[in-house]
Formats: sequence, structure tokens, C-alpha cells
Amino acid sequence: MRFNLLDRITELKPNESIAAVKALTLAEEYLADHFPLFPVMPGVLMLEAMYEASAWLVRASEDFAHSIVVLKEARAVSYKEFVTPGQLLNVTAQIVKQDEQTTKLKTRGTVDGRDAVGGRLTLERYNLADRVPSRTASDAVVISELRKIFDLLYCPSSSMEPAA
Repeated sequence: MRFNLLDRITELKPNESIAAVKALTLAEEYLADHFPLFPVMPGVLMLEAMYEASAWLVRASEDFAHSIVVLKEARAVSYKEFVTPGQLLNVTAQIVKQDEQTTKLKTRGTVDGRDAVGGRLTLERYNLADRVPSRTASDAVVISELRKIFDLLYCPSSSMEPAA
């Protein structure tokens, strides 16, 4: 299953950090089951939002050189606040260490300035053709689609304010 939880990338410093936002609405399907009388964003989706922000930072930092960026490890993940409908989960990620295949990041999610979730993530990146040489064309298609999604999420020159 593929998730696109983030609504907007608000700040990007390639090879350094990223900030993004997820607006939680009552329309999220999973809230009907989690939980009907006390709807809150599941912790695993808070982790997913931190992974997504981290993956966009990695992709943007290396100009989309790899088609696959996966979560290899999540450490010291702590949950401190619920995220409820009507709230914004502000996610940040900072690169701590990077080598040719993996990137280690410090991630955090806040609601109204209060810590909601945090942890240290390790992402692995590669191309499909690295493992199956006949998949070179697939890499190009995946990267092209990822660039389209990124362009929807990150518009550094656009303003959120209505035109006069």
C-alpha cells in the first residue's frame, strides 16, 4: 500500500533538513476505526509522515538519483501527544549521517508547538536496476512519477496568500 500523507513541504535545505505538514481531517477513512469515539491519528501513520518527509529530503538532496528510498530502521521512537482532527502535524527531519546507501536522520513531529512524536530513522536508497539490471526503464518511470508528486508538495516560489 502506498501512502501520501504529507500535504505540503514548507521548507527544504538539501543535504540538511526539511519541514512538512500533515493536516488531519475527520474525513480520513482510518479514523472511523481508530477510534470512533476518540479519533486520533495512529502512531504508525505519524511514523509514516516522518519517513515521508525524510525520504523527500533524501530524494531532493541527490536530485532523485535513486528510485527507491525505504525505511530500514526506526529507533527511539516516542509518542507524546495525540493528533486529532483539525490539528496540523508539523514534521521535521535533519540529516545526521550519510553514506552511499543509507541516510540517518533525526525526526520530529509537533502539534501546536508541542512534541507529538520523534525518533531516529535510517533510510536505504537504491535503484531497481542495481538488483535486477533489466529494470532500468522502471527506475526512470518511478523517478519521473516521484518528481511530479514532489512538484505538487513543494512550491518554494508560490504563496499561500490569495492574489490581490
